[in-house]
Amino acid sequence: FSLSDQMNSLQMVKMELGPIGTNAYLLWEDGGKDAVLIDAPPDSKDTVESYLAKESLRLSELWLTHGHWDHMAGAAELLNDEISVIGHRADKMLFEQPDVMSTFAMPGMNFEPVSITKWVDEGDALNLFGRKVSVYHCPGHCPGNLIFWVEDEKICFVGDVIFEGSVGRADLPGGDFETLTHSIQTKVYNLPEDTEICPGHGENTTVGSERRSNPFVRPL
Repeated sequence: FSLSDQMNSLQMVKMELGPIGTNAYLLWEDGGKDAVLIDAPPDSKDTVESYLAKESLRLSELWLTHGHWDHMAGAAELLNDEISVIGHRADKMLFEQPDVMSTFAMPGMNFEPVSITKWVDEGDALNLFGRKVSVYHCPGHCPGNLIFWVEDEKICFVGDVIFEGSVGRADLPGGDFETLTHSIQTKVYNLPEDTEICPGHGENTTVGSERRSNPFVRPL
């Protein structure tokens, strides 16, 4: 009889939002009242709040995989003082002064700063309704890119580190392809092969599939 036997099943909605199709993930437990949102693309408020209303949930935490505008520009309109916001300190400037990204964004967009309430780093653990979430720092696409591995559920939320058959861009400020390759080889590829990768753009994939066939980064 383990702790997981007492847990209700985890529910997840994947939403493709914002002007460049960024994935956000809303997570909650059957019968629970709280929800966790992973990433907040621009103009995500209506979609997220409609799911919250439908399932009678309240948003309790926002986990930001990194500070690029397409993953966090919708945060300000979703947040209130009771919502915990998680991010990595290496992206502090992007969270607090998002206008530095205006040259890389869609014309005419206005960015509101996001206040991180809890900075996390490599080796930290988060709690997802009783499930341990291991936090890994995976720079290369963005200095503060985090991935969130939920071992019990065999899923990992990776932001823009790796995609199905592709990897995150390394040509934006703070990006570096060698660093990204190292992050993928030493962190993502070390997860169990049957781990489902939930990326910031595109379709889900698995660690095993990317280890075998990703053309950009081969395993060590």
